[in-house]
Amino acid sequence: MLEITENLATATVIFAVRIQPRASKTEIVGEMAGALKIRLQAPALEGHANEALIEFLSELLKTPKGAVRILSGERSRMKRVEIRGVTKQQIERLVMQDA
Repeated sequence: MLEITENLATATVIFAVRIQPRASKTEIVGEMAGALKIRLQAPALEGHANEALIEFLSELLKTPKGAVRILSGERSRMKRVEIRGVTKQQIERLVMQDA
C-alpha cells in the first residue's frame, strides 16, 4: 500500500517514489514497498532524472513544476516527494490508473 502523508493545513502531500532511470519510456509502473514506482527515460546523470520526475508528476497532476519538490534522495533511486495543491486521493488514483 502506498504511504501518503497529507497535510491539510499546508495543502501538501508527501510520499515515497522509487525511480528507474534510462527506461524505454516514462511511465508509472505501480507501487513497490510503499513507494510509487516510476520509470524515467532520463539518465541519472547531473540531475536529469530529478528534473524529469518533477516534470512528469507536474504534468500528470496538472500542477505547476514549482509545486513539486524532492525532499530527500536527490542522489538515490528512493526519493521523498512533496506536492502542493493536490490531495491524497489524486495520488492514489495515479496508482490505480496505471496498475
